[in-house]
Amino acid sequence: MSIDLTRSREFSGQFIEWVRGKGNILIVAHDNPDPDSLAAAMALKHLILIKTGQQATVTFGGIIGRGENKMMVQKLEIHAEPIESLDLDRFQVVCMVDTQPGIGNNSFPADRPVHLVIDHHPAWGVCVNCQWVDIRDTYGASASILFEYLLAQNVTINTKLATILFYAIKSETQDLGREWCKADREAYLHLVPLANNRILFDITHPEVPREYFVSYSRAIRNARTYGDVLVFNLFSIDNPDMVAEMTDFLLRADGITAALGIGYYQEMGILSFRTLSHDLKSGELMKMVVGDLGTAGGHGMIAGGQIRPMSDESAVQKELENTLTRRLLEHLGRKKVSGRKLV
Repeated sequence: MSIDLTRSREFSGQFIEWVRGKGNILIVAHDNPDPDSLAAAMALKHLILIKTGQQATVTFGGIIGRGENKMMVQKLEIHAEPIESLDLDRFQVVCMVDTQPGIGNNSFPADRPVHLVIDHHPAWGVCVNCQWVDIRDTYGASASILFEYLLAQNVTINTKLATILFYAIKSETQDLGREWCKADREAYLHLVPLANNRILFDITHPEVPREYFVSYSRAIRNARTYGDVLVFNLFSIDNPDMVAEMTDFLLRADGITAALGIGYYQEMGILSFRTLSHDLKSGELMKMVVGDLGTAGGHGMIAGGQIRPMSDESAVQKELENTLTRRLLEHLGRKKVSGRKLV
């Protein structure tokens, strides 16, 4: 699917007219936001400011922990507020980007109304209650959708915003190597000459604390393989982003086509799933694997989940690993085999 400026012009134009003069606007990114969620939020904030003169507040739950993401926030001056620091009663309009109401990966209270949802993940049922919904699950990044809005509304994209959007598409699609469509490629190529290469280098080469390498060591030591499936448990972590980062890393092991990572952060189990298969619907798979233990979602090759509440006892976390491993192998149709240590 290539850029659809007609759809983007109509949808964004109608929303802009609706939101004009409505009061305070809140833009909710998902918890522990990645570049795509932050870029989409900042692009929507910029669009609303330029077209209506209204300032919007960007918020998120959890932390921004990954080194690249921290550097992106610093270098590109991304202003976002922790949701627990806000009085939510102050906001008359609530927007969600790269997430949806009730899906489990954002901290916005489920009993509060959400007016706008923009996402590239499959639709969650609660979205039917939202007034404005633009979900394009064939797109590789939410940033690509927001890029189209800016283009359709003739909004100038400055260097910092171009860099944010470009890096979001670059990281979300792995340089157009994973789950991209023509619209992502067109946005990527349009933004390349506008982005700041020096800042991009700084973002992709951040300094990291020594605890970062502890996570690598723990992931490798705890990883077990079940044929072409790999499962690892980081147990207690101080940065929830490490689960996804280690899952991406360990998926590169030879002979592995799917990887599931597990971690524990602030009374919550953090799950990350990756696969090399283009045919596997990872989001649906993870919903079945997690079942009644928590919430999960995603799309073709990428998925994640949350289990609340979760005990901090290692034995409980190990039991969760065993349960999820058994369910994953069953749903993948793999034979029940004993796990082998990766190294």
